[in-house]
Formats: sequence, C-alpha cells, structure tokens
Amino acid sequence: MPKKIIPLSDMKIQKVKAKAKDKPVTLFDGRGLFLMVTPSGGKLWRFKYRFEGKEKKIAFGSYPEISLLNARQRREDARKLLANNIDPGAVRKAQKQANVEETETVEVISREWHEKFKSTWTEGHATKLMRCLERDVFPWIGTRPIKEIKAPELLTVLRRVESRGVLEGAHRVRGICNMIFRYAVSTGRAERNPAQDLIGSLPPAKEKHLAALTEPKQVRELLKAIDGYSGSYVVKLALQLSPLVFVRPGELRHMEWEEVNFENALWSIPAEKMKMREPHLVPLSRQSIKILEELQKLTGAGKYAFPSGRTYDRPMSNNAVLAALRRMGYTKDEMTPHGFRAMARTIIDEVLQVRPDYIEAQLAHRVSDPLGRSYNRTTHLNERRKMMQTWADYIDGLKAGAKVLSFRKTK
Repeated sequence: MPKKIIPLSDMKIQKVKAKAKDKPVTLFDGRGLFLMVTPSGGKLWRFKYRFEGKEKKIAFGSYPEISLLNARQRREDARKLLANNIDPGAVRKAQKQANVEETETVEVISREWHEKFKSTWTEGHATKLMRCLERDVFPWIGTRPIKEIKAPELLTVLRRVESRGVLEGAHRVRGICNMIFRYAVSTGRAERNPAQDLIGSLPPAKEKHLAALTEPKQVRELLKAIDGYSGSYVVKLALQLSPLVFVRPGELRHMEWEEVNFENALWSIPAEKMKMREPHLVPLSRQSIKILEELQKLTGAGKYAFPSGRTYDRPMSNNAVLAALRRMGYTKDEMTPHGFRAMARTIIDEVLQVRPDYIEAQLAHRVSDPLGRSYNRTTHLNERRKMMQTWADYIDGLKAGAKVLSFRKTK
C-alpha cells in the first residue's frame, strides 16, 4: 500500500533543515510537487512527472519567493498541460528561449494574452486555444518578433492549416491571431494587426452543424440503445442523463456533487463553467433525480459526479460519451454528444409546442426580452421546471413504445 503523503505547511517548511552537510532533505507535498532543502539552507521547489514513459523534473523557483500556495498553483497548471498530452518542461523551455532571444515574440505575447484572458473562458476553451497555437502557430512564427509579422507571412501559416483539409481550422487560427495581434497593438508591442488584413483571404467555410437525431422514431431507437449499453456503468448513466438535461457536454462532464440540490431538484452550474460566463440553473426532473441518486452510490465520495475512469481527481474524458455512441453504432454524421441539445430543442419546440423563449433560456443561450434586457438564470424557472418534466415524461413514453408522430409545427 503506497505511503500516504501529508501536505506541507509553511510552519513545517520554515523549520526544516538539511540533516547533513552533503545531503539535501526532500519534503513531498503530493501530486508530484516537492521541496528540496539544500545543506546551504536553500529551499527549492521541484515538480516530478512522467511524459511519454520518461520521468522528468522542472523547477518552480525557491521558497519563500515562491510561496507554498504559488507552487501548488504551478503544479496544477503543469498537470493540466499533462492531462492534454503537453509536456510542461517543453513549454517552460520554449518560454525561456523566447525570453532570452526576444522578449516580444509571437509566442511570448500569445501566452501573455492567454494568461490575461483565460479566466473569462471555460477551462476547456482555454486549453483548446493554447493547443491550437502550439500546433499551428508557434512552430512557424513563435520565435519571430511580433512587430515584424506581416500579412503574407501569417497567410502562409493559415495556408498550412488549410492544406490539411481543415478550412474551418484555418479560419479559427486567423480569428485567434486576430485577438492576439489586436492585444499586441493595444499594448504597444505591434503597430498593425496582419490578421485583420487577411479578412477575405481564405475561401468561406461552410457552416458545420453537429450531427443530431431529431425525428422521434430515431430518438426512440437511440434511447433504447442507451438503456442497453454494456460498457462503463458511469458512462451509461451520463448517456441516460444527457437527453434529460441537454447541457453542453463539457458542463455535464464537470458536474460536481456540491452543485446538485436534491431537495429542490436543481443543478446550479457556476459561471466559470458556462460558455457565456453566466451562472445557470438546470431543473431536474424526477427521472434525472433517479439517475443521479443511482450515480451518487458510485461516485458520491468524490468531487465529480462523472469522474475519470483513472482518478476521482479529474472529470470524465471528453471522449467517453462520444466513444460510447460510436460503440453503439452511431457515426459522426448521425449523432454527437452535443446533438442531445439539438434533439431536445427541436422536439420540445415542434412536437411538445413549448414557447421558444423557455427553451432558449434552458439552453443557456444569450436571449433578451422585448426591452433588450438579458434573461438571468432564474428567468421562467417555474415554466422551465414544467417543461423539463414534460420532456422527461415524453422520453419515457418514447421508450415505452407510445405512438409518436413526426410532424412540423404549422406557422
């Protein structure tokens, strides 16, 4: 049985000294972070991790210049990179090289911009932005001074993405670069935004809708397939809950037990987890409560309702539900995890005849009333409660074989 590590405290750090003149003392804080106390009295933070099968270490600085709290934050930042298959040591090396060679390179300014604004994004969105930059921008112009980048050079970067057959990706990279160069101009590190000059330089990307089943008969077959899913039971419960709450996949994966109020049948999602950065309430039907009560027996001791299959410290993989749909035989052109939202929106509107503003409020879309005021999270809450229960009962009816009609609402 592995030895339990007791987290460090400032008092313990301040009291410790090297036991021998030629041998340092190592204090472990857990999750890879440790403090090395040298015979000369130095106290150095280190982070140990494994990447691609190899053990590696990076330095976080010395105590007390880098506090215990700060060191733990750096550890968590590094672990987030590892969770996304990014080597934190390589990131640190690139940052150091950029600082030595040029303090205002594309990579340095991009990371500065990312750090400044990441608190306004969801964690998943922030990670996707950085991965996009590390894959499609930094290898080509990351070490170049940002003020020297002109439109033709940036267009070459976009063409490389387009050449892979992902035109939408090229447009996405241009949009990200547009924000970065605009930030560089506003902070005096660049005189012009070349990404703005490239508007219209790429062929228009076709609007791509995520696949979803919206015909009741097709939905019935999907619901039956979910109930018969033979993979992970936690993933099965995530699949069963998805159509009932129709939140974004990332919001479901990051559900925490402390956010669920069983007594009031409400799930309160904090603003930092929402795409629009506003808190959101999800009324829970009787069917949703039943699923969550079953789930709580399995994962209730941890933080996340849907934890990773490897550790309770992280939420379920963003591919877990997708992989389950593929295992059930649904292709990318038939159904996606995000498709549960389109499914609910279409059927609740066109079959159940619920007012569209109730549906939009429940989808957490940014909508306004006739006076231009944005709806808050409690808007139409009682009506949304009724809608969610009606929708859950309709789903039960589909699975039970109730007669369904596929029709469009007459205008």
